[in-house]
Amino acid sequence: MTLDDRKNAFENKFAHDSELLFKAEARACKLFGLWLAGEMGLSGTDAEAYAKTVVGANLDEPGFDDVKRFVMKDIAAKGLGISEHTVDAKLVHCLEDAKKQLAAE
Repeated sequence: MTLDDRKNAFENKFAHDSELLFKAEARACKLFGLWLAGEMGLSGTDAEAYAKTVVGANLDEPGFDDVKRFVMKDIAAKGLGISEHTVDAKLVHCLEDAKKQLAAE
């Protein structure tokens, strides 16, 4: 294996890992959005539509801070007693679930 082969292998692995992380974060946001939609009393197509807005909110910056800012406004507007700590914990749980789902596919 030449140095160029190793470089290409590392670059390919980095690209693959980045793509998987992007997919996992998008799926986690959808799972989280569906959960939160249920907490807000939404179901069916309304819940799916809300989950899509949560996924879209995650495109502003890496990580979930943009999602948290987006949903905390909705949580406050609906008067739900869901804390930022609960949102953080649920996002972590959804990310773990998303990674398991992707690995199973």
